[in-house]
Amino acid sequence: QVQLVESGGGSVQAGGSLRLSCAASGSSRCMAWFRQAPGKEREGVAVTISGRDTPYYADSVQGRFTIAQDSGTNTVFLQMNGVKPEDTAMYYCAAAQMCSSIDWYQEIWYDSWGLGTQVTVSS
Repeated sequence: QVQLVESGGGSVQAGGSLRLSCAASGSSRCMAWFRQAPGKEREGVAVTISGRDTPYYADSVQGRFTIAQDSGTNTVFLQMNGVKPEDTAMYYCAAAQMCSSIDWYQEIWYDSWGLGTQVTVSS
């Protein structure tokens, strides 16, 4: 397991941008962002998998969010552009030593989780 610390959350107006960061204490093969809105289940947002050229995204954020990893510092970023009120949620960073590109969004893969950072989008 690795320790994960998220930062960068806050309040933003619809159409704006925000960049989340996740600092990890070590490297992991799979680094992902999840989110949980009030009254809803936690859902996978994006994942970057070591050795694969392209990240994977939830349909709801495809084309608006970008996940990127700085391997040198074990930091993962989530660039959120064109945010919508429905993006309001607590955002969590998660890490796994192994995951599948088919069902990367399944929480069972991930054994390390951060405490989360809140993102609020106003209309």
